[in-house]
Amino acid sequence: MSQTSQPPLTIGLFWHSMNSDNLGVGALTLANIEILRQAAAVQGRRAQFIVLGWRDPRPWYFEADDIENQPFRQRELVRPGGRVAAAIARCDVIVDIGGGDSFTDIYGFRRFFNVCHAKTRTLLAGKPLILSPQTIGPFETWWARPMARAVMNRAQLVVSRDAPSTRFLADMGIKAPILEATDVAMGLSYERPGPRSEDGKVRVGLNVSGLLFNGGYTQDNQFGLKGDYPALIRAILAWAAAQPEVEMHLVGHVQSDHIAVEDDQRVSEALAEEFPGVQVAPVFGSPIAAKTYIAGLDFFMGARMHATIAAFSSGVPVIPMAYSRKFAGVFGTLGYPHVADCKTQSNDDILDIIQTGYANRKTLAGEVSQAMEGVNARLERYRTAIGDVIGKAAP
Repeated sequence: MSQTSQPPLTIGLFWHSMNSDNLGVGALTLANIEILRQAAAVQGRRAQFIVLGWRDPRPWYFEADDIENQPFRQRELVRPGGRVAAAIARCDVIVDIGGGDSFTDIYGFRRFFNVCHAKTRTLLAGKPLILSPQTIGPFETWWARPMARAVMNRAQLVVSRDAPSTRFLADMGIKAPILEATDVAMGLSYERPGPRSEDGKVRVGLNVSGLLFNGGYTQDNQFGLKGDYPALIRAILAWAAAQPEVEMHLVGHVQSDHIAVEDDQRVSEALAEEFPGVQVAPVFGSPIAAKTYIAGLDFFMGARMHATIAAFSSGVPVIPMAYSRKFAGVFGTLGYPHVADCKTQSNDDILDIIQTGYANRKTLAGEVSQAMEGVNARLERYRTAIGDVIGKAAP
């Protein structure tokens, strides 16, 4: 039978979003959908997607005939029956990306319970479960590890996005098939920049995390950074202002009107008032628009991991500014060591890493290009593996 004569393969997408203020979650969603479309097509099937994630007020990035949004609130996730159960029942397979890094207990019981409960509901409904590329663990409490092990052992495929997660899965004794890939947002499409004006300017991008700048949700250095993050940002901007060739762009990647503590845009606009001549990127309509903007820069740095992934995967030399182990996991697995660690390094050390990276940006660009060859191979392995699973799940 042809692809068009068969019923569509309905794929549920847990912890994805078509309208998250966090463009990293959006990038994961759009990139994963494209991979799944391709994987289904290889199996001779047309995919239909049901996006299952939190209810957000932002408009959709865009609408597509094969994507249906079924947002929910926590009470709907935990309530037996209801709209979540109805959506799961319509799916042939569930793909769960855990928001990229939320399948862990380090963010507290509530988030772990929500992410784990979605998997449990899937399995109880008798639907094949696939864990898309994500950081998995750690599970530090006595109750989280057995719960996580139980759902993963019943999955059809568990895919990590980094070597530390892969080792962690092996140490847990997970019996489900395990694949190490990379972050799917590496494959997010974008518009390549056109010809540049010969004005001698070096366009440098800096993503300032509003959450880190505000001290986290607790506003008291919640993430345990070694240095003073606002002071570090101001030191970077002062250094850039002293370089006559630099044109500085502040690029938000979490742009939220309703959660001020998370918002990169407010902080960027305030900093631009402090540092005349600094340009602030617009509020983006989609993760693709953000990546397209970042792709037009010559050098980039930032603490929102998916902003740095947008730079890396579009060939822009980049210095990620880590606040958790996921940065070293994703970039280190790809053999890219140029990561500053805000939890263990001083402001002076980080500024030195950035200045050295800027001076050697052509060398870094070559390393990025070489690493992207491995990225493409990893994404292809994931595409093939998930195609095999959804092919078996097809009705």
